[in-house]
This record gives sequence, structure tokens and C-alpha cells, in this order.
Amino acid sequence: MRLKRIEGQVRGVQRMIEAEEECNEILNQIAAIKSAVNQVGILVFENHAKDCIYKSMHDEENPEQSFNEIVGMMSRFIK
Repeated sequence: MRLKRIEGQVRGVQRMIEAEEECNEILNQIAAIKSAVNQVGILVFENHAKDCIYKSMHDEENPEQSFNEIVGMMSRFIK
């Protein structure tokens, strides 16, 4: 649902630009889109991190691999 809402917001910004609306209104909408995308990213990261942590707790052979995956993913997300 969140992604569909973001898609609608992006289309709205496109219409605003085509209609030559005020820059500050367009930028407000872009800021809202950025925030919404970040929230989706956080949810995806949280779910994946939980899965990796669970795996690492039950993988006695290579728990470090799951930990490194979480750290790498966090690094990419933060940039």
C-alpha cells in the first residue's frame, strides 16, 4: 500500500511540474515522497535484519556471515 501511495505522489508531482505550479509546493511534495520512501526502506531493512539475526542465532557454522550481511545492508541503506 505504501508503494502505491508513493507512486501516486510521484505522478502528482509530475502533473504539478507539467502545470508549472509553485516550486515550493513541488518541493514539499518531493520531501514527502523522500520521507515515504525512507519509511519503506526502514521496514524492509527491519524485516531482513530480523531474518538474518534469527538465522545467525541458529547457524552454528557461520553466524558471522549473517551479521556481515546486516552490516553491509545497513551501510548501503544509510548512504
